[in-house]
Amino acid sequence: MFRLALALLVLSTAGVARAQDPPVPQQRAPARPFRDFRQQATPYAGPGRENTLAVDVTEVLLGYFGPSDPDHPDGGDLWKAAELAVCQANAQGGYLGKPFRLVASWSEDPWRAGIAGIARMAYRDHVWAIVGGSDGPTAHLAEQVAVKARMPLVCPSSSDRTANMANVPWMFSVLPGDHLQAPILAAVLTTRSGRHGYTFLSSPDHDARLFLAELERALKRHQSAPRFTHVLAPGDPEMGAVVHQVVSDDVGAVVIAAGPADSARFVRELRAAGFRGLILGGHSMGRRQFLAAAGPAAEAVLFPMLCEPAAMPASFRLEFETRYHVPPDYAAASTYDALNLLIAAIRRGGLNRAKIGDALGALSPYPGVTGTIAWDKLGGNTRPVVLGTILAGEVVKFEGTNAGSR
Repeated sequence: MFRLALALLVLSTAGVARAQDPPVPQQRAPARPFRDFRQQATPYAGPGRENTLAVDVTEVLLGYFGPSDPDHPDGGDLWKAAELAVCQANAQGGYLGKPFRLVASWSEDPWRAGIAGIARMAYRDHVWAIVGGSDGPTAHLAEQVAVKARMPLVCPSSSDRTANMANVPWMFSVLPGDHLQAPILAAVLTTRSGRHGYTFLSSPDHDARLFLAELERALKRHQSAPRFTHVLAPGDPEMGAVVHQVVSDDVGAVVIAAGPADSARFVRELRAAGFRGLILGGHSMGRRQFLAAAGPAAEAVLFPMLCEPAAMPASFRLEFETRYHVPPDYAAASTYDALNLLIAAIRRGGLNRAKIGDALGALSPYPGVTGTIAWDKLGGNTRPVVLGTILAGEVVKFEGTNAGSR
């Protein structure tokens, strides 16, 4: 009897203990959207294709939204590449014997005067399409007019994929987006920064914020995060103090998110302050302006290389250097590709905006001087991105041993 009572007591006590234990949380499957429009192209079924092809024009006008000054510090090389593409196309007979001509519009304050210039190109000048958007904000700006004018837009040098996420069927971006660039940086950052960790050093502009957002998303997959984040506007008097703080934090790597000029300034300041760790950054470190401004401090930095200079066709590099006495970087080469894509689309679709948009989509995959251009469902380029570095003052592919770390 005693043994039976003891057994019942043990069982009842175990039941109470189990009742008081916290419930085991149920693992939920990740929420899945009913429909992901990022994976679904939106076809254009509106008017335009039925219009008769224009035959009464004497020249074929192409809009260009960007600085048309060859000496412009940021956009000069892009304009040179656009001119070269049009000059070569006209030497090949233009469009049915009619020459192509660039109609340019730009403002250093694009949100005020720039949008008026795009509207003039679309509605007054009646350009057949526009090439333009040197960064994320200007790509969004051009898109706002292009979507209403039902006019094809080819963006040559912005990696902001949110411009394509508006799902405009005649909007195309030549550069691979930040979401394709960030994973390769995240991988090398988590393996080479070591136990000291890393810091973000950023300018406050739109493109820098989006780039870091994509990088943070990629780093989460590695269960990694920066130790510190510093945001500095151009000319900020606190730059020296922040740079010395980065050095004293004893981190193994610094990630710079900024344009070519600001990236060069950050790199110079870091090296001058004695930082000897790994420096990584965005694709702007592959620009010619970055190399010129950073000088020897640029050696061994790591960045997404959107186009390998050595892989560009020799004919393009030679003609560009012969004409303009500078080598083309990836931004100039992608602008050249954007113009050639548009010219090929006009020759295929004729002088009809809707059909030009159709032809732009149908040309994928397109063999450009930057490599293969293959559109995703939203008109972004899906070309794989590799890691680049600076070796002896030249942009080269990173081979795993030609950049240092702590």
